[in-house]
Amino acid sequence: MANINAFFSHISEYLMMAWQALVSHKLRSFLTTLGILIGVTTIISIWTTIEGLNQYVFGQLSNIGASTVYVQKYPWVIKGDFWKYRNRKPITYKEYQALMEHCTLAEHISPEIFAAKNIRYKSKKFENIFVIGTSEQYAFTANVAPEIGRFLTELDVYNNRYVCVLGREVADRLFDKENPLGKKIFIGDRKYLVVGVLERKGNFFGQSMDNFVIVPFGTFRRVYGGHRELRIALLTKPEKLENMKDQIRSILRRVRKVHPTKEDDFSINQQDMLTDLYKSLTTTLFAIVFVIGGISLVVGGIGIMNIMLVSVAERTREIGVRKAIGATRRNILSQFLFEAIVISSIGGLIGIVLGFIAGSLILAQMNLTGGVSLTSILIGFGFSGFVGVTAGFYPAYKAARLNPIDSLRYE
Repeated sequence: MANINAFFSHISEYLMMAWQALVSHKLRSFLTTLGILIGVTTIISIWTTIEGLNQYVFGQLSNIGASTVYVQKYPWVIKGDFWKYRNRKPITYKEYQALMEHCTLAEHISPEIFAAKNIRYKSKKFENIFVIGTSEQYAFTANVAPEIGRFLTELDVYNNRYVCVLGREVADRLFDKENPLGKKIFIGDRKYLVVGVLERKGNFFGQSMDNFVIVPFGTFRRVYGGHRELRIALLTKPEKLENMKDQIRSILRRVRKVHPTKEDDFSINQQDMLTDLYKSLTTTLFAIVFVIGGISLVVGGIGIMNIMLVSVAERTREIGVRKAIGATRRNILSQFLFEAIVISSIGGLIGIVLGFIAGSLILAQMNLTGGVSLTSILIGFGFSGFVGVTAGFYPAYKAARLNPIDSLRYE
């Protein structure tokens, strides 16, 4: 118990001496911490920004569904020769029929066909609204649900009815506070009955996720043409995902008559392709940030080392007096090492606060939310503490090795 009390007594004494040294040279202390402050601010601000961005991006990507795959002509992430993908045959209704008949591992399959059309309700008219022709299965594959009314039914699709489901933004723009259910709108030159409005999904990097209209697949093909390229969405249970992809590949290669020695002439896209791409981008950004912040920390460490060497030279006589009255080399080493750590830690603490403020301002400009995390605090203190120990050790060691007699003679 006595040893523990003595240890904490020494620690408090070293901290007090370090604080007195800082206060007695305010400007010099500030300039010394500046490099650490800038480095930690840079790292924490970008860390806070990326964490807020991660929450937003992964939240939006979760709407795609981890167990949903999309059969398309193009991959979501194109690597290599673009023209290789450009020259592929389009995905057509024939492939959709084959998957509906033979893909037994898929729980839900929806065809998706797209066009941009003008829509009108009374005197309100909007141009180039995204129109999706699909089936009732789209509610499952796209993970959407009506906020009011209903989604497409199997009878709507089977009978090619002129009904539609609106995205929340389209409903707000057309009807304002009026109830859209049961109203008729023009999509192109055809009139459709509004049967539902979907829940709001918000924006994704400034692009609205609610600015679209859904109509039955057959109705779309009849009115706007059936020779358009399709996208086919298939949903299964997570444990069946890889097996379903193999089944899809086997069916499509047979239907599209792909030679056994040739590679697939279609793409099977899924959520993890986008998350992997995003992670690779943020990993690169993290590396760049840590390099920039690391340079600032190295500069700050050199500044601390230089100032501590100056401090040792100025206090040589003090060191001699302390040694003459019984201070050991370990005491002197600890004193100056603690002083370097305190200087660095103060810079790190201020850097954490400024970094969080800067990161929050960046997120606010992007209309995102974020907060300081325990990880970022530990990183800030960890970097600053490491720099303090590394930069302060040599000056502290030099002070501890001074000869007490020579130190007392020093002027």
